Amino acid sequence: MTAEATPKPHLGRNIRHFRQENDLKQDELADLMGDPWTQKKISQLEAKAAIDDGILEQVARALKISVDDIKEYSNVPVVNYVQNNFEGSNTQAPNVNNLQCTFNPLDKVMEAHEDVKRLYEALLKEKDEKIALLNKMLGNKQG
Repeated sequence: MTAEATPKPHLGRNIRHFRQENDLKQDELADLMGDPWTQKKISQLEAKAAIDDGILEQVARALKISVDDIKEYSNVPVVNYVQNNFEGSNTQAPNVNNLQCTFNPLDKVMEAHEDVKRLYEALLKEKDEKIALLNKMLGNKQG
C-alpha cells in the first residue's frame, strides 16, 4: 500500500481559477468555447474533479493557456514560517533588540508638515494672483 506524494488536482476548480483570473463569468467562457457550451455546462464542468483531455484542450484554448497549466495548478496554500519577534513565551512585550529604525519618525512627520505648509503657501499665492488678475480684468471693463 503506497500513498501518493501529491493529491490529484481538482481540474474543475483549476478551470474556475483561470476563468476568474481572466475576469470571465461562466457565460462569457461558454461564449468563447462556442456551441454547445452554456453557463450551466461550465458550472457543471467546474464541479468535476476529473475532466477528459479533449474538453481540457477546448477550455485551455478559450482561456489562452496550456492544458498543463490547468493540470498542474495547485491552490494549496504555502505556509511561511516567520521568526518570532517576541521574547520567550511572553507575547505581550516585543523584543526591543529587533527594532532597527533607520530614521526618526518625528523627522518624517516634520518633513510632511513642512511640505503641506509649502503647498498651502503656494495655493494662497496662486489664489491672490488670480484675484488680482480678475480685479484687473473687471477694472478694464468698468473703466
